[in-house]
Amino acid sequence: MAAPSQASLLLQKQLKDLNKNPVDGFSAGLVDDSNIFEWSVTIIGPPDTLYEFDYIKIERRPIMVLNGRQYQMLRFVICSSRSWNAIICLEVYPDGRVCISILHAPGDDPNGYELASERWTPVHTVESIVLSIISMLSSPNDESPANVEAAKDWREKKDEFKKKVRRVVRRSQEMF
Repeated sequence: MAAPSQASLLLQKQLKDLNKNPVDGFSAGLVDDSNIFEWSVTIIGPPDTLYEFDYIKIERRPIMVLNGRQYQMLRFVICSSRSWNAIICLEVYPDGRVCISILHAPGDDPNGYELASERWTPVHTVESIVLSIISMLSSPNDESPANVEAAKDWREKKDEFKKKVRRVVRRSQEMF
């Protein structure tokens, strides 16, 4: 049997830390106990936001890769939230992939939108990434959206957009 990789040891430590010291607002664990690289995260919609009290399920398979000698976290994907649809979030692509700077490949941004310091570095943990996703839900960014249609609605029909999100969240809550 091969020795555990540095990436698997790092993720085991992060899982142990999250189990020992849970963070308000989300829970995280493995999809399957036999694979440290497959995680499932449930975020409780942040208070005082459009997503308050919603349950947003996020998964990533695999969660981390070794790229040369540098660890790189792969993209998280919002899988479901009962009736939740990625269409209602500016920083989530319609296919559910989360778009936040710290998940982008390290180095300079070829499009010039982000500083290298805003992109992936190995100091990021599952916790820091999930907290960034929670922050993203709290403060929508319509300047470089993953979901152009949602950003357009956010800018041009903000009240309508908010009603739409609240309706979806309410339906989600009713299913529990």
